[in-house]
Amino acid sequence: MSEPIVSVLITSYNRAKYIEFAIESVLKQTFQDFEIVISDNCSTDNTMEILKKYTDNPKIRIYQTKENIGQFPNRNYAASLAKGKYLKYVDSDDYIYPTGLEVLVNMMESFPEAGWGLCSLGQVKEKPYPILLSPHEAYKHNFFGPGLFHKAPLSSIIKKLVFEEVRGFKPGKMVGDYEMWLRLGQTYPVLLMPDGIVWYREHEGQEFVFVKDYLSIYQKIKIFYLTHPACPLNKKEIEMVFKNENATYKTGLIKSLITFNKPKMLENYHYLKLNKNPIHTNYPVH
Repeated sequence: MSEPIVSVLITSYNRAKYIEFAIESVLKQTFQDFEIVISDNCSTDNTMEILKKYTDNPKIRIYQTKENIGQFPNRNYAASLAKGKYLKYVDSDDYIYPTGLEVLVNMMESFPEAGWGLCSLGQVKEKPYPILLSPHEAYKHNFFGPGLFHKAPLSSIIKKLVFEEVRGFKPGKMVGDYEMWLRLGQTYPVLLMPDGIVWYREHEGQEFVFVKDYLSIYQKIKIFYLTHPACPLNKKEIEMVFKNENATYKTGLIKSLITFNKPKMLENYHYLKLNKNPIHTNYPVH
């Protein structure tokens, strides 16, 4: 049998309530040249019991880690088992619309120079999607435009060879996808694709509810890549990013002083301190 075009990667941890919904959304795709690789991260609920009903499906391969290795190492593990040309994450609590894979694959195949792609993006006035951006254009789109690198793995599609070249996600909670996009964006053209391809579920059990606890780490990663020798932006553009950010934080600091909002006061002060004379340092450990 020939290898599938797409490997749909579903990583799970205690997602018994949602995982069947996610799997069924993939199985109902109009584009059927795919495999599903499921890697359960040592769930303690009945997730594995639900997965047993899919063991006879030739499109699905199910694995379980021996211990909880964390979100992004589990994403890397699932990717290492993939056989497809493209990697498509569909998290165990999310959903992909029936034409999702068809749209993503057709657009990526139309732009073979793209190393990766991001969807779930709002309309831009210049032209319709898909839009191919060079590394320099992608960084400008993120730091001077509507933003780009904030998207979750659900919105991504990545060539497996590219994923292997950059050695996948770095470990750590919350920030692994943001760091990955900044890293990919340094080197590989990215294809922008529209909204309406995937659906992101919001619920109390997901890590994103703790995002405020990681804002400082996000900022350190941003500084790391903006001051990295391989940053696609030129010196003036990098200086402008920090100038714009500092203006925002100064305004926020003044407002927090007026309202005596101590947490916001400390937050804005901390970011201003981080942005003062930023220099390239080792990757921030988290």
